[in-house]
Amino acid sequence: MTSSRPLSVALVGAGPAGIYAADILSKSGLDVNIDLFERLPAPFGLVRYGVAPDHPRIKQIIVALYKILQRGDVRLIGNVEVGKDVSLEELQKHYDAVIFSTGSDRDAPLDIPGVDLEGSYGASEFVSWYDGHPDVPRTWPLEAKEIAVIGVGNVALDVARMLAKPVEHLMPTEIPANVAEGLSHSPVTDVHVFGRRGPAQVKFTPLELRELGQVPGVDVIVYDEDFQFDEGSEEAIRSSNQTKQVVKTLIDWTLKEKEDLTAERRIHLHFLHRPVEILGDGKVEALRTERTELTGDGNVRGTGEMVDTPVQAVYRAVGYFSSPVPGLPFDEIRGVIPNIEGRVLGEDGEYLPGVYATGWVKRGPVGLIGSTKSDARQTIGHVVADAEAGLLHARTDDEAEVGHDAMLAALDGAGVRYTTWQGWELLDEYEQSLGAEFAEGPRERIKVVHRDTMTAISRGEQHDGALY
Repeated sequence: MTSSRPLSVALVGAGPAGIYAADILSKSGLDVNIDLFERLPAPFGLVRYGVAPDHPRIKQIIVALYKILQRGDVRLIGNVEVGKDVSLEELQKHYDAVIFSTGSDRDAPLDIPGVDLEGSYGASEFVSWYDGHPDVPRTWPLEAKEIAVIGVGNVALDVARMLAKPVEHLMPTEIPANVAEGLSHSPVTDVHVFGRRGPAQVKFTPLELRELGQVPGVDVIVYDEDFQFDEGSEEAIRSSNQTKQVVKTLIDWTLKEKEDLTAERRIHLHFLHRPVEILGDGKVEALRTERTELTGDGNVRGTGEMVDTPVQAVYRAVGYFSSPVPGLPFDEIRGVIPNIEGRVLGEDGEYLPGVYATGWVKRGPVGLIGSTKSDARQTIGHVVADAEAGLLHARTDDEAEVGHDAMLAALDGAGVRYTTWQGWELLDEYEQSLGAEFAEGPRERIKVVHRDTMTAISRGEQHDGALY
């Protein structure tokens, strides 16, 4: 490290993982300048584009992230994609270290026959659509009356709820106008959620599950034959208060009287059903599942009994998966950048000097905010150690090419319309003003979906007002 100037670090990915890593690095005691790159014009990653709009409680995480970036010691450079607008080699020229926190942006694969039929969708695509992600189509096919959702995590619950919830109950949220328009014409009556194990093995959180039972105009239906508990299940209930609460909520729903289930829309929760095939002639017509049984340790085995559930669409909510970063090795099996405790490994298995990873692209899409923070501490600990050992150096002999100003000059020279934190504040203010002026009553915000409009607002440029 050159002693005459601060360490210059580029963090790639302005979601929670990147922002927490930047915060920890800024407080590490190093003399350091940090630039936070984001491929979208707006920051906050999956908190802005991966949380259902009717969950403002979870979106309060943005408040904490906002306060970190508002300080000004971490500088946001948005609308810049590594591998397109700037290469890894260019970042290594302008910075002493590069940390990747690019998250998991696509669906984990589900290898069953029929997965490519028309009407079979990855949950992440749908989530991106209803959250107004600027890089997905503006319309979504919503012709199905009966829908299957594969998976028993919170994303599966979000997808099921957003499909079934009457749109008028979403209007107070920040739901984009094109999404509200699409959902208002959906003919859906029944959404079936399938999991291969039992009620004690689901990954729902208690609050998310309880909220499912409070959706206006929607009944939650469970089935007595799906409620099996083996010793592994009993141990899970004894050892985890969260599991105990989830199981209690599910059992309470078994006690509902059928004559009280009169809503026009229904969400069915099916346990001990392993999806084996999506059926259809060119497009989805049914989901075939195999009944499973518990084996004593919380795992399951197939029984050979097949069940076909008529549906016209299938949503696969079986997990997220990271995308490769141009210029870096990538583990296509695990969906991560190969690394040891955040130090990135090259093709030869040796450390790539000055290159690091944190968050889901480092460890896979597991864990919540607490895990993300501890993960960032581990990675940043290695960055600090390597800096103090004198191992971090930008790949240039010209010190004038290192750091924030040199990077912005290079982006300007390449014609990249990058955005900044001040630009986000302009966009944030604009979206809130749209919400305040909404004809049917004030809303917290209305999201701008159109990427060019987002960028123009953020850069203080003229625009045509297109929201999507």
